[in-house]
Amino acid sequence: MRILHTSDWHLGRTLHGVDLLEHQAAFVDHLVSLVAERDVDVVVVAGDVYDRAVPSVPSVRLLGSALRRLSEHAVVIVTPGNHDSAVRLGFAAELMRPGLHVLASVEALDQPVVVDDEHGPVAFYGLPYLDPDTVRHMLAPGVGAGAGEDASLSADAGLSPGPAAERPPLPRSHEAVVAAAMDRVRADLALRPGARSVVVAHAFVSGGEASESERDIRVGGVDSVPSAVLDGVDYVALGHLHGAQRIGASRGERPVIRYSGSPVAFSFGELGHVKSTALVDLDGGGGATVELVPAPVPRRLAEVTDTLEHLLDGRHDELRDAWLRVHVTDPVHPERLYSRVKAHFPHALVVLHEPVGAVDAPALRLVTAETDPLEVAADFVAFASGGVATDAELAAVRHAYETARNAEESA
Repeated sequence: MRILHTSDWHLGRTLHGVDLLEHQAAFVDHLVSLVAERDVDVVVVAGDVYDRAVPSVPSVRLLGSALRRLSEHAVVIVTPGNHDSAVRLGFAAELMRPGLHVLASVEALDQPVVVDDEHGPVAFYGLPYLDPDTVRHMLAPGVGAGAGEDASLSADAGLSPGPAAERPPLPRSHEAVVAAAMDRVRADLALRPGARSVVVAHAFVSGGEASESERDIRVGGVDSVPSAVLDGVDYVALGHLHGAQRIGASRGERPVIRYSGSPVAFSFGELGHVKSTALVDLDGGGGATVELVPAPVPRRLAEVTDTLEHLLDGRHDELRDAWLRVHVTDPVHPERLYSRVKAHFPHALVVLHEPVGAVDAPALRLVTAETDPLEVAADFVAFASGGVATDAELAAVRHAYETARNAEESA
């Protein structure tokens, strides 16, 4: 069985103010072509299809188009992440067309979508993002699937969880709730002898390398789940971390645990990422081989460090088409720094002044009523610009101070 694993589309997100929806739409086109050309059987999207719980109208339209087009070629399985609202994303799950499944229900996470190939059945289990504070009651031992539904809806609405809350809850940790969810998955899988298995989940699994663009999900100071919690299945399709990577076991061992990563970069912390989609071939015995298919690059990320003179003299012009983070090293803050950089590098998104060779910052001193205001002003100029105040600057400050003092005395 051929499975396409993707995640973290974050439809509606921007990059330092740049609207990415056009580039995300290009990725959807690439994905649909890939599914059709490579004879993909199942597409799994492991959470964070939206960037926020209440998405924009264009984002909703793009997701609707994406799911419709993908489901014309393959079975599609979607789970919500920590950015999505599970209730909103899954509200129409029972109305979906055949072959399109939104697995947003915590209480039904042990009820798989079963897809058959020539080797038999493959059970796909969807684990939505499990917030410990929301689900540790409904996943507690002894709380059945039926008991959790009202609790899930109530928790999303900010209400008391209901019957499940009367039982001792699980510990307040990501490890506890994901372990409880996997216990339910393994219990169901034990009733399906010979079935291969895939878990689609959204979590931070220990050993993963994070970037600066993922939302903090720490509870009690801990955000990660040990990879051993996910034992007992053949492939784990993860979402949450934006860099494509394999977690845990070495090649040939099971389960294969992998993040597909995000399809486009959402921060300069992802500058070194090669964005891709995981194409997974699951053989008759449950062995998984993975091919990473590069995603289209809408505009490359780059950064450059130099003086303003060197930045503008043409030596870095190969970067003019890139989304750019610029580090300007002039000792003194140049005039009209941002506008001059933007005029030369139209796609510069971040411009930072990081002076090299600047004067030492003035020693901190206690400012009292007796402190000379001109000395305080001179200290500020040195602090803000990285250079000693010039005679002209001091003259301007002196004139402003004396004018203000005279006006106050004559009032």
